[in-house]
Amino acid sequence: MLRQHGRGLLGLLVLVLIVHDIFGPHGFLAMRRTQNEISKVKADLDRLNRENVQLEQEVKDLKTDPRLIEKIARDDLGLAKPGEIIIKIP
Repeated sequence: MLRQHGRGLLGLLVLVLIVHDIFGPHGFLAMRRTQNEISKVKADLDRLNRENVQLEQEVKDLKTDPRLIEKIARDDLGLAKPGEIIIKIP
């Protein structure tokens, strides 16, 4: 029986191994999905690092720049220096 069906069984075994290597849980397609996900996560990490640097600079500016602090106090909070009159025009 092995002599009659040996080549067919061997071919079937090779086919099963190839299908498993392509579609299996650790196969080629799963590896490609994982690589794409890693690329997306790296891009997000780079974006977040740039945003973090920008926010650090903004915090530094807010702590050290009195003109920026005054601008925020006037524009956002509606504060004025003593003796100033605020007139809002719609």
